[in-house]
Amino acid sequence: MQTQDRPLVQTPSPTCLRRASVSRTTGETDVQVSLDLDGSGQCEAQTGIPFLDHMLHQISSHGLIDLEVRATGDIEIDDHHTNEDVGITLGMALHQALGDRKGITRFGHFVAPLDESLVQVALDFSGRPHLSYGLEIPTQRVGTYDTQLVREFFVAVVNHSQMTLHIRQLDGINSHHIIEATFKAFARAMRMATEVDPRRAHLIPSSKGVI
Repeated sequence: MQTQDRPLVQTPSPTCLRRASVSRTTGETDVQVSLDLDGSGQCEAQTGIPFLDHMLHQISSHGLIDLEVRATGDIEIDDHHTNEDVGITLGMALHQALGDRKGITRFGHFVAPLDESLVQVALDFSGRPHLSYGLEIPTQRVGTYDTQLVREFFVAVVNHSQMTLHIRQLDGINSHHIIEATFKAFARAMRMATEVDPRRAHLIPSSKGVI
């Protein structure tokens, strides 16, 4: 029986299109973020906040994003401004790298265990910023890092990348484990959402035709 060859679906070559470099300077901070969504998980993070650097490495490694973050800020006051402005600038870089969102899977979800902790993340690069935050971190600090800043970081990323993000803590009693599981789940969900869908590689993933 004769078969008809189907046309080959070609995925875009997004490497040069899915990179971004963003600088943001205020009276409180100076932040530079460069990223490549089609990287291999290489990371250089120097924010002056060691725990935040550790979490940025989780995003890079588990999201397979090449990421460079350099920040200076008024950490002699506290970490709040630098933590928030790194989140803002990372969100801006994600928004720039994704462009019109053409070809991406758009939705991502992951449940990450870390010892006794279990955290679920679901996200949508919807163009509509929204954060639903369900972490219950039992201590005020991990080392010198104020655990309230976890929420502030994700608020900043969400607002400036224009994503919808839901974070749910399913289990956990250790603050470090809960936070790290969150960043790992976020990284894997984002990796899923930003991957190119070969079945609609040249289309915007919305029934409206625009995000």
